[in-house]
Amino acid sequence: MGEIVEAGRDNFWDVVAEGTVLADFWGPECEPCKALEPEVERMAEERPELRVAKVEAPNARRVCIDLKVMGLPTFLLFRDGEEVARLSDPELTPPQLEEWLNENYDQQEDGR
Repeated sequence: MGEIVEAGRDNFWDVVAEGTVLADFWGPECEPCKALEPEVERMAEERPELRVAKVEAPNARRVCIDLKVMGLPTFLLFRDGEEVARLSDPELTPPQLEEWLNENYDQQEDGR
């Protein structure tokens, strides 16, 4: 199972610095974020080398500003500290998230 960690202003850049990391920007009042949570957990389970960084956006404003995260949910895929893909859509469905990750994650793994 891939690792799921809480990330915030104090540790975000350390968490995404190495390997392939899916940063999940969410908020406690964000219903679409809550609906996608089981899908994110499943995707981490299926990809043992994937780390998921759960970022509670209201508590990580500086990180959100630095990365220009303007809405929730937002997913950023990092490879060794570099953003390689981004998805932000308040109407995002679990199948759309899965398709996006498959396209971008597989591309990143092929590039290793």
